[in-house]
Amino acid sequence: MRKIFITALGFFVAVSATAQKLDNSLLWKISGNGLSKPSYLFGTMHIACNTTLDANVQTALENTKQLYLELDMDDPKISSEILAGMNMKNGVTLNSLTSPEDYKMLDEFLTTTLGTPSGSLKTVKPMVISTLLLPKMIDCEPQSYEMELLKYTQMQKEEVYGLETAKEQLTLFDNIPYNEQMADLIKMAQDKMTFAKAEAQQLMSLYKSKDINGILEFMKKDGNPLFANHMDAFINNRNKNWIPKIEKVAKEKPTLFAVGAGHLPGDGGVITLLRKQGYTVEAVK
Repeated sequence: MRKIFITALGFFVAVSATAQKLDNSLLWKISGNGLSKPSYLFGTMHIACNTTLDANVQTALENTKQLYLELDMDDPKISSEILAGMNMKNGVTLNSLTSPEDYKMLDEFLTTTLGTPSGSLKTVKPMVISTLLLPKMIDCEPQSYEMELLKYTQMQKEEVYGLETAKEQLTLFDNIPYNEQMADLIKMAQDKMTFAKAEAQQLMSLYKSKDINGILEFMKKDGNPLFANHMDAFINNRNKNWIPKIEKVAKEKPTLFAVGAGHLPGDGGVITLLRKQGYTVEAVK
């Protein structure tokens, strides 16, 4: 459960409203602007059915000296950070965020789907519960690109680091009103995740075709309004915070940076932000 939760934290993708069209590619080479050797940027999907790394990604791992994920997934402190950040603040509980009828319906849904009644999750942030539901949205045994990258890097006896901490990611959920999170969770329970499953299938199809522009258009047209309404918190601010870290790390050592594919496209995406800093960022095909 810990690994599923960690890898699912960044699954939700949201994107900015306008963007320069990018090549269909998940792997991008970062060079120039004083870098002695290139680093690479890889867009992941945190929960998927088949996470086999293609030859280009394996080559990028072999040509770099370390791996940076959104989170340092082999950090021994990560479990305690997750436990410390899962609960709502100020004594807020799930049943205080909705009607008794909807809470009863949610309780039955969570008991059936997760095997866990809402009572045992009564202080947990609704978006954390939504994250726990992610593996149920796909019709296969869930796999993680992050875990594949982690295994490959460990085989190379190289280090793994994180661009942010689990505490920082979970703090994001405190910046989104709990009642909005709860309304989204209730909606998911009401249709027994029918819409969420269809959305996950479409995103996996776009990801398989490496169509990051299509992911952008899909999210603009059909994406969850909860994320669209809080774009800065989920995507733009995090991307901005990552850029100086990526610059510093890439100058010190050739690195593979792997983040959710939704962070790549858009005017506020990592690719464009790095280009604005003077780096050459080109698709690897």
